[in-house]
Amino acid sequence: MRQAMAAAATVRRTTAPNPWVGAALLLSDGTVVLGATEPPGNRHAEIVALAAASPAARHEATLVTTLEPCCTEGRTGACTDAIIEAGIARVVVGVVDPDSKVAGRGIEVLRGAGIEVEVGLLAQEVAVQLRPYLHHRSTGRPEVTLKMASTLDGKTAAPDGSSKWITSEAARADAHQLRADAQIVIVGAGTVRADNPELTVRLPGYEGPQPERLVLGSIPEGAKVLPSRSYEGALGDLLDSLGDEGMLSVLVEGGATVASQFHHQGLVDRYVVYLAPAIMGGSDGRGLFEGPGAASMAELWRGDMASCYMVGEDLRVEVVRK
Repeated sequence: MRQAMAAAATVRRTTAPNPWVGAALLLSDGTVVLGATEPPGNRHAEIVALAAASPAARHEATLVTTLEPCCTEGRTGACTDAIIEAGIARVVVGVVDPDSKVAGRGIEVLRGAGIEVEVGLLAQEVAVQLRPYLHHRSTGRPEVTLKMASTLDGKTAAPDGSSKWITSEAARADAHQLRADAQIVIVGAGTVRADNPELTVRLPGYEGPQPERLVLGSIPEGAKVLPSRSYEGALGDLLDSLGDEGMLSVLVEGGATVASQFHHQGLVDRYVVYLAPAIMGGSDGRGLFEGPGAASMAELWRGDMASCYMVGEDLRVEVVRK
């Protein structure tokens, strides 16, 4: 299963709106053949793995896949049909597909054909890898990641408005990885006017897709963020619309007013905060959020700590919704 997950990781940025799935075909001689989902309209991971082995070698083999095989005809044939036709004896599934077109029916089809099916191997790890997809198929909305960077005392800009650079180059490169994983990046018009960001992925040697860009409010003429979308309206409606488009992952990059809006409306699924070993040492700097917060300790928002580790000289903290 971990080999299948490693295969899935290689296609993380090219499969949306389909999930990035990995498959490992264990042949009778102990050989493992890997497959990963191709770009939309092409083969799913299971088909890729099956095609890499001869018909004789596939017979009575075990197929390990991170996500339940599909059982309906779409732009590609049903994976369950190909698995049955290949004579696979056993299928091991990481997580059940919450898509209403599948939702356990793929497993039922395989078992009905006499194939042994095991479900739940490394399910927690697989669910983390597929979290944006699982969230989208369960809620209809993309997963929203809010990225922020601050000093140790929670300041994002000095009283004079200067904010570059709070964190190290390593932390900024890690943030570009977040952009590469997102299908669309959202920022406020105020940030565009103040910082004029490009919001593109600028990693050495990066050749993957660039996320779309969306500005909340009007976009100044000549802004580096262009071409991009402009939106004014309810954020919940925006996420519904992006979900309908098949967007699985949204990255919100601020500023403080936009961060507050997403946070206070309960729209953030994942917070990634980079903390620099720097202290502004006063109350006059700009904070991570704008406006009033929790009125009492009883009203604090609390999530689950997903990870915490050093990136260069900075601390990367990731918290997800409970």
